[in-house]
Amino acid sequence: AMCIHFPAYSTSFRNPSSRFGRLSQSVLYCPTCLNIKMEHFDEVLPVFVAVSVPIFSSVPQLFLLLLQKIVKAGDKDLDGQLDFEEFVHYLRDHEKKLRLVFKSLDKKNDGRIDSQEIMQSLRDLGVNISEEQAEKILKSMDKNGTMTIDWNEWRDYHLLHPADNIPEIILYWKHSTIFDVGESMIVPDEFTAEEKKTGMWWRHLVAGGGAGAVSRTCTAPLDRLKVLMQVHASKSNSMRIAGGFSQMIREGGVRSLWRGNGINVIKIAPESAIKFMAYEQIKRLIGLNQETLGITERLVAGSLAGAIAQSSIYPMEVLKTRLALRKTGQYSGILNCAKHILQKEGVAAFYKGYVPNMLGIIPYAGIDLAVYETLKNSWLQRYATDSADPGVFVLLACGTTSSTCGQLASYPLALVRTRMQAQATLVGGPQMTMSGLFRHIVRTEGAMGLYRGLAPNFMKVIPSVSISYVVYEYLKIALGVQSK
Repeated sequence: AMCIHFPAYSTSFRNPSSRFGRLSQSVLYCPTCLNIKMEHFDEVLPVFVAVSVPIFSSVPQLFLLLLQKIVKAGDKDLDGQLDFEEFVHYLRDHEKKLRLVFKSLDKKNDGRIDSQEIMQSLRDLGVNISEEQAEKILKSMDKNGTMTIDWNEWRDYHLLHPADNIPEIILYWKHSTIFDVGESMIVPDEFTAEEKKTGMWWRHLVAGGGAGAVSRTCTAPLDRLKVLMQVHASKSNSMRIAGGFSQMIREGGVRSLWRGNGINVIKIAPESAIKFMAYEQIKRLIGLNQETLGITERLVAGSLAGAIAQSSIYPMEVLKTRLALRKTGQYSGILNCAKHILQKEGVAAFYKGYVPNMLGIIPYAGIDLAVYETLKNSWLQRYATDSADPGVFVLLACGTTSSTCGQLASYPLALVRTRMQAQATLVGGPQMTMSGLFRHIVRTEGAMGLYRGLAPNFMKVIPSVSISYVVYEYLKIALGVQSK
């Protein structure tokens, strides 16, 4: 009887002069059927490679790389070797995964994949390719010249190719977890199924939180200067960067440069945890259980998760602004500041600026995500030949550019939010609304008044991203996060 998993083997190696000729009957029973004997294993492995991935047999370096990937993917006891049972287990698991991927690509449910289905599937993931590129992908797997791929062609091509490209992209292209620029409106990163199963996801979040704490502390003087310029700078009270630093040091000494940093660091942990949990739950509620989402779905789920997280910790945002603006001796600490606001202004004061803050999530998250995905896809199409790993400098450049664009788009709303948070009024006293503040700023300072403090804000982006990346990498090692 012919093996149902690898029928091609019965015709590929019948030549008696071939060194595989004596295995022509053995290969009718593949490891999936558990019928290949141990003594044939060393010779059957190259048969699998020669039939399934012929290109590797003609390029020694790629052939060696393929074997190393197979061993790494199937080596369960981590002894650096692949025994028979592990090889069989690898084949079974990988075939199941390939079947699921094939079904997801087969949009018409006709048992075949054509160029349009490949284009649509990649478009859903935010990757746009031409029809010519899709046909090139088809030709690499199409054996019978029909310009469609059936299950047998798909399985035979991919079975001994353990590189899972989409999880690999997810693994290497995280940026909201790694880069901290002081704002927390970025759409959360995706985590692979393996990272969720092994618990690596929480290690990534902890490493990201620690990196954010160090990054925010190092750039806190620039952040405080930004807040001061947003609230106090005007046409009549021009505040420059050097003058702002001098004023802060004269008023409270060098330590005053870090006012408000404590609460800014403390809020990282609850905000990250709430956002991640909300993001995962929202994906389930709207029926998005697949490992990767399209850009639109990510934006919707991420924005909602960001709104939930921001709503939960927003009183801490108000405290941060008040502590950054305080004079020497005004408050003795975080709790004293909170008590003072509660007694003088009431509970509502902890949600001043809430509306512009929520409105700012959409332009910030949307533009950051769109720019980052565009840059990522552009790099992947041009340079991702053997790996989806972009390297440090490409990742830093993409993260910095997308964050800068996101901040620029939402900055007027951020400035109005900060000014509203800074309003210290008594209960029942007059309070300027969001629209009133916008009109007042444009009337008295012009449109440029909506961008006060932009210079120190942009000055801290590159050091923030660089510091958070370096610290993140060190914390990953300390926490035992595995990297491919």
